[in-house]
Amino acid sequence: MRKIIYLFVMIGFVLLPTGCTPEDKEEKTTLMISAAASLTDVLNELKPVFEDEYPSIELTFNFGGSGKLAQMIIQGAPSDVFLSASESDMEKLQVENMIIEETRVNFAENELVLIANKKQPIKVSSFDKMSTAAIDHLAIGEPESVPVGRYTKQVLEGLSLWDSMQESLVLGSDVRQVLTHVEMGNADVGIVYATDALQSDKVTIVATADSDWHDPIMYPGAVVSETSHTDEAKTFLAFLQSEKGQELLHKHGFK
Repeated sequence: MRKIIYLFVMIGFVLLPTGCTPEDKEEKTTLMISAAASLTDVLNELKPVFEDEYPSIELTFNFGGSGKLAQMIIQGAPSDVFLSASESDMEKLQVENMIIEETRVNFAENELVLIANKKQPIKVSSFDKMSTAAIDHLAIGEPESVPVGRYTKQVLEGLSLWDSMQESLVLGSDVRQVLTHVEMGNADVGIVYATDALQSDKVTIVATADSDWHDPIMYPGAVVSETSHTDEAKTFLAFLQSEKGQELLHKHGFK
């Protein structure tokens, strides 16, 4: 009898890979997070903190312009959670019943700033000083699909600069591309979120837009209706609103 038991135990050890335990064989749930490009740095820092607290969940990210991400989800692209840089893009998904409405929550705010390359002469000191005579190229987000571009258009229209600056505009597909245009010297100045400007050591903040000049820059998040991991997705959203999540957001300049 002892020989039979011993043989069974030995076979069990042979079947398990070296150094592997039953707990290691437990499958992880992978969450696909579709997130606004301006959340890139904070989410990459948040990922190991979250996964350490919830080892059965692994995070993967798809960063981009909120408008394009929303359209991808509507067209059937796999996603478990949508984190938008604008309420209007989240609204598109809600109208299409593409999110679980009761999970929708605003988890952060941002500001709009005018930036310039540190190594180049600063040609303007404020938003209202911009003109084609003062600057050759102004980098902004594409207003039709990028939230930072829509907020920028509101500011420029309010200052009666939108029409006069058309020939100077350099459009970016997301806020990170706008930032890169200024970093690379492809534009004299650019308009980005404060959080993106703070992540770069190549640009300086020239001015901050008055919050009355544009719609509130809110960041809503929600669980996507087609997810197969509703509970895990809710756990991630709850973590964003937790003390740890909010501390990381504040660290990266979010309100």
